[in-house]
Amino acid sequence: MSADEAALVQRCLRGEGPAIQALVERFQAEVFGLCVRLLNHRHDAEDVVQEVFLRVFRSLRRWDSSRPLKPWIMGITVNRCRTWISQRVRRPELADYLQETAADAPADDSAELLHEIHAALSELRPEYRSVFVLFHEHGQPYEEIAEALDRPVGTIKTWLHRARIEVLDRLRRRGMVTELPQP
Repeated sequence: MSADEAALVQRCLRGEGPAIQALVERFQAEVFGLCVRLLNHRHDAEDVVQEVFLRVFRSLRRWDSSRPLKPWIMGITVNRCRTWISQRVRRPELADYLQETAADAPADDSAELLHEIHAALSELRPEYRSVFVLFHEHGQPYEEIAEALDRPVGTIKTWLHRARIEVLDRLRRRGMVTELPQP
């Protein structure tokens, strides 16, 4: 944990506006990116990001200053996304479809593969999806993911392995990847 983070948190706890703004700016992009990936909806992500930072500032006194701030904030983010998913009964809206409509057909299969990977991720259990996104898209090491999700590193590795298998199985079923010949 850096002294810089502890000082920033102390300034936030004193209600200093520039410190509060600095904390939000430091983590906003990563929190938003994680919310978009976990919720698969930009507008929902915007709402949840606001909830995350409200929760962060309400809970800042309980943050353990001997630990890094980022995994703690990412843990709050994952929990807020889980709560949002469990509470929503979402109907597709026309705007959702318009955002996903491509103007031109892709020149190769990469867009289709990316679409299939995203579809596979949306079908994963929330904890598998969280670990997959934090590891592969946010580049978080196992230890930080474990801290953010409050789980042992071994559990994180197991969840990531299972997530990869489920994504790969879907891609195989959809004909996007083929089995490699056995030697």
